[in-house]
Amino acid sequence: MRALITGITGQDGSYLTEFLLSKGYEVFGVVRRASTESFERIDHIKDKITLLQADLLDQLSLISVVEESKPDEIYNLAAQSFVPTSWTQPVLTGEFNALGVTKVLEAIRLVNRKIKFYQASSSEMFGKVRETPQTEATPLYPRSPYGVAKVYGHWITINYRESYDIFATSGILFNHESPRRGLEFVTRKITNGVARIKLGLDDNLALGNLDAKRDWGYAGDYVKAMWLMLQQDKPDDFVISTGETHSVKEFVEEAFSIADLDWKKYVTKDPRFMRPAEVDFLVGDSSKAKKILGWEPEYDFKGLVKLMVEADIKLLGEKR
Repeated sequence: MRALITGITGQDGSYLTEFLLSKGYEVFGVVRRASTESFERIDHIKDKITLLQADLLDQLSLISVVEESKPDEIYNLAAQSFVPTSWTQPVLTGEFNALGVTKVLEAIRLVNRKIKFYQASSSEMFGKVRETPQTEATPLYPRSPYGVAKVYGHWITINYRESYDIFATSGILFNHESPRRGLEFVTRKITNGVARIKLGLDDNLALGNLDAKRDWGYAGDYVKAMWLMLQQDKPDDFVISTGETHSVKEFVEEAFSIADLDWKKYVTKDPRFMRPAEVDFLVGDSSKAKKILGWEPEYDFKGLVKLMVEADIKLLGEKR
């Protein structure tokens, strides 16, 4: 089997690559030409994969890499993935997260309609939630340019499935974290901050809304669900989540307790990190995925936080 992954250098891309290699896949990754290239997350497996240059904004380059790699499966994980940035760069976010999806689907339509396609949809599409918990049938009400663009990407995937009989599926993934998460994301910001305070490198951690609640899982668990979706007899959309919700404050409390620290001594609120329109509460119902895909998350909330805190303490300790 041959797989082509956009966003291969990201958190999900790196875990998915490891997983597919363990399944015996030949893996191709799409990377953009840049003056500085960061392959930190895939350095340990770079010699086992083939990297091809293309860009989600360039239709011809996508057609070329699909023709060259001849994949059985395409996983579209590339995106402008940081929600706060979508307010300062809304047009770019739309071009990557909405039109970029269309261009990958167009490449499939033009080159080989037998290719199976996975689209990374997001719980941010639910935004101001219409029901709790959120399922595949929950009405969408995005609260950021990121969420709006993801809604487009989600529906264009369904449209190509129904219009061209392409095996196109969307995974509506709720928040999923890991030691490979970018430092700008609140979970990694917290665990990195805890590690820095524990090692005496910092004495303060500034955060935004501590009351926001999320359904947090482990990225390594969630990439397995992506693969399972493409192994089914027919394409469909699936919510992938833990079914538990925890506030940012709870994440903070757990992370600091693992390092044997009192969070109240170090955490401050900074209005700069508040969103113009907040998503207050997300919790997913993944019963459909459990029933049809046979998928279950292996890490619980406490296990995830422990994994991330210990990894950051080890990482920063090694750099000293």
